[in-house]
Amino acid sequence: MGEEGAYALFCATVDAASAVAGITDPSLLERIKRPERVHQVSIPLVRDDGRRELLTGYRVQHSSARGPYKGGIRYHPNVSLDEVKALAGWMSIKTAVVNIPMGGGKGGITVDPHFLSLRELESLTRAYTERIWRVIGPLVDIPAPDVNTDSRVMDWLADEYGRLSGLADPAVVTGKTVEHGGSLGRDKATARGGFDVLEAAMNAAHEDLRGKRVAIQGFGNAGANAALLLQEAGAVIVAASDSTASLVAPSGLPVDELVAYKEREAHFCDWTIFERRRADSPLYEDVDILVPAALEGQITAENAERVKARWIVELANGPTTPEADEVLARRGVHLLPDILANAGGVVVSYFEWVQDLHSERWLLEEVEARLAVVMRRAYDAVTQLANEKGISMRLAAYAVALQRIAAAIREAEVAPRRSISTVIL
Repeated sequence: MGEEGAYALFCATVDAASAVAGITDPSLLERIKRPERVHQVSIPLVRDDGRRELLTGYRVQHSSARGPYKGGIRYHPNVSLDEVKALAGWMSIKTAVVNIPMGGGKGGITVDPHFLSLRELESLTRAYTERIWRVIGPLVDIPAPDVNTDSRVMDWLADEYGRLSGLADPAVVTGKTVEHGGSLGRDKATARGGFDVLEAAMNAAHEDLRGKRVAIQGFGNAGANAALLLQEAGAVIVAASDSTASLVAPSGLPVDELVAYKEREAHFCDWTIFERRRADSPLYEDVDILVPAALEGQITAENAERVKARWIVELANGPTTPEADEVLARRGVHLLPDILANAGGVVVSYFEWVQDLHSERWLLEEVEARLAVVMRRAYDAVTQLANEKGISMRLAAYAVALQRIAAAIREAEVAPRRSISTVIL
């Protein structure tokens, strides 16, 4: 199994955090890093014009030490086995950081969904489900939305799973529409969890969100909802980007209008009202807070010196390289790492799973209140270790997670596997 790219980055970070976590057994460390199962499948697709294509899909089940595999499914032309392995590993870390009883997994298809019709998208989703349904399930592996997938895609997956397995159980996936067993608050959970962590961090630093200038890279679900929440708290969104361009307004962008514009599947490069810049422009704007909410590897050793923000909230997975981490730390930038800051999505996915298993429906206020408690507990645990050891928040978050995963592995070696917990946090 080659260690290249994103997966090598995951392994290197685990190695660096293992000493802080007190893990000295090489075999235990290797078990934590290596995925338990890797599934690669070929997926046939018949296009609307009759052309036949064969696409590649993946489902990587990284760790079940703390509970069922949990992680999203992404549709993107750059999806690779290396990337999915890394993302599955990050999910194992993420669920452990926020201390929910789940493990980590990830899936994806190497495809650009923007070139698929609605019928083709549904057909692809159902064909992918047909290839993986035997290795997922409500108590085994619970997928969720990710890049370029949404609640409609999850509804199709759940429906196809029910048809193939004969078990119509909404708990097989999370991130569904509310009408099909989804949870209230799931659509904004990633952004709200990041907001909760940022608010806690700024309170600890005796700073106020009101009047803070914000740049957001990526205006999908997480980025758009973060913009709405931050604006509601009194911050000013001065720059926002999608994959085509960024929009900049020193006095503040009308976030509601931007959200409505994107809901029409329009691109920022076509909006002429505001100043347009390159899609990576938000990284370099003169702001207080930067929210990377796009893809991996955006802040690197080559461009980290150009980042002007004093606070970075990583809503994307892996937007900052280790070399850039060092540059930002040296400059005193407050960085809230992805495995903590964007964990709100998996927390509310866990809430959705619990609700489905118990045939319950929680009010939105209850979901958001429970999420805030989980995120602030996680922030406190990570901050305490970071302060005790004099290390970065990222290294501390990994160390907290590794301690919990290692403890679960050791416990399983000396005791029978416990029944799956659905503790309501």
